[in-house]
Amino acid sequence: MKTSILIFLIVIQGIFCGDFLREDFNNLQNWTELTFPKIEDHSQYSIESRDAESYLKTFTSNSASGLIYKEQFDVYKYPELEWRWKVSNTFSKGNALEKSGDDYPLRIYVIFEYDPDESGFFESVVYESARLIYGEYPPHSSLNYIWANKAQSKRIIPNSYTDKAQMIVLQEGEDNLGIWVTESMNMLDDYREAFGEDPPSTTTIAIMADSDNTGESATAYVDYFLVRTVTKDEGVYK
Repeated sequence: MKTSILIFLIVIQGIFCGDFLREDFNNLQNWTELTFPKIEDHSQYSIESRDAESYLKTFTSNSASGLIYKEQFDVYKYPELEWRWKVSNTFSKGNALEKSGDDYPLRIYVIFEYDPDESGFFESVVYESARLIYGEYPPHSSLNYIWANKAQSKRIIPNSYTDKAQMIVLQEGEDNLGIWVTESMNMLDDYREAFGEDPPSTTTIAIMADSDNTGESATAYVDYFLVRTVTKDEGVYK
């Protein structure tokens, strides 16, 4: 009886809160592996169950790879992203300002798809060239929500490899290591602050634990993801 009531409440919450996605990591069937051609050693992703709860467990050791969610969504309809994560340690050699230190025990990507109908001439040339080489368009841009290795003076940091990715510092250094931390972000607001313009509408999320630059190791967990259009306190997002 209690289980039936709980399921009913979850469904009702989804209807009134406008959820696109509620991922509780009972399995990985909604995710596909994200790898990089020049990196042979991949990070490990598995489901861990404890006390009737399940979590995504990540482990990286001189490795890099990720998971990407299979479905896309319209960020203008579903601008809010919430999750809960926990990290064992940061990297002593990690530095968000340098390529050699661009590793994180865990980062959450928000990936925005390139739209040829919304691009200028020169951007179209670049992306069409990439499509001919790789068989598909690369992402237009991304936000990286990071668990930074050191304290940072700015909340938003350009990625050391590309200006198409902006790093948003949520946790840093040894603060909050080993404990669960809940994050609630507005992806539209963050994109506009980071890039100074509106994002493409088609979006998905990804997870990555990487340590190929620093050669270090870390274990991290994600409890859940929630992508939604409103919160119970804000009403309908406009």
